[in-house]
Amino acid sequence: MIPAPFEYVRPRTLKEACQALAEAGEDAKPLAGGQSLLPLLRLRLAYPGTLVDVGRLEELRGVRDEADHVFIGAMTTHDDVVHSPVVNRECPLVAMATATVADPAVRHRGTFGGALAHADPAGDLPAVTVALDCTFVARSPSGEREIPASEFFVDYLEPALRADEILVGVRVPKLGPGWGYHYEKFHRTAQSWAIVGVAAAVRRSDGRIEEARIGLTNMGSTPLRARAVEDALRGVEIAPANGADPLRDACAAADEGTSPPADLHAQPDYRRHLSRVLTRRAVLAAARA
Repeated sequence: MIPAPFEYVRPRTLKEACQALAEAGEDAKPLAGGQSLLPLLRLRLAYPGTLVDVGRLEELRGVRDEADHVFIGAMTTHDDVVHSPVVNRECPLVAMATATVADPAVRHRGTFGGALAHADPAGDLPAVTVALDCTFVARSPSGEREIPASEFFVDYLEPALRADEILVGVRVPKLGPGWGYHYEKFHRTAQSWAIVGVAAAVRRSDGRIEEARIGLTNMGSTPLRARAVEDALRGVEIAPANGADPLRDACAAADEGTSPPADLHAQPDYRRHLSRVLTRRAVLAAARA
């Protein structure tokens, strides 16, 4: 199908991009790598009157090591994130999840910020930002605004960005020593969306879990934190000698407070089952990392 007619604007600076969005109003959309938006345009599931191409703005690209966090520019490609020494050293969970996004062709063209601003709960990155308590940085003609990850994903495909705002980057906190990470994903084919995914960060000491952060992919209209599991895991022995499985018991609450969708790939009950199984796998792998 052919997209509906639209005006194409290619600003040279971030300031020009913000101004273009402000002038076009609600009828405009920013275009990053196009890997999520262009398919919607072809299917006419999205039909903006104006596309503001921000994909080539160099000031929105790159990874920076900044004291207590890592800043990832919104237009940094997935491939650059995956191969960034800073990301792999300071926030490996981001690199792990990004490496599972689609296929190499998409990862070379698609952008970190574009995937997050798309706000698809089946995407791999939103759950990671929620689990790590990331901060989103947006810019508009009126200035800069910080949005906690817990508030960024408003609803299905709806980020907390105003019509005149552009996502400029994401601050990923450095959790420090003692943490292990893992992203566990169940999907139909290697290049497809996650049926369910789990992002786990685990801090352990003396064979026990001291703290856990867990984000769930595709278990509701937004990415979710598995708070009940996080609470249940505190103090749990990772590998008890008596053969018990306290991790399984703690992870049984993974689907608490979720509302998984029904589609061609899975029904809600199956997704709930997967969330429990995958959460245990992710937590165990992170605890052993």
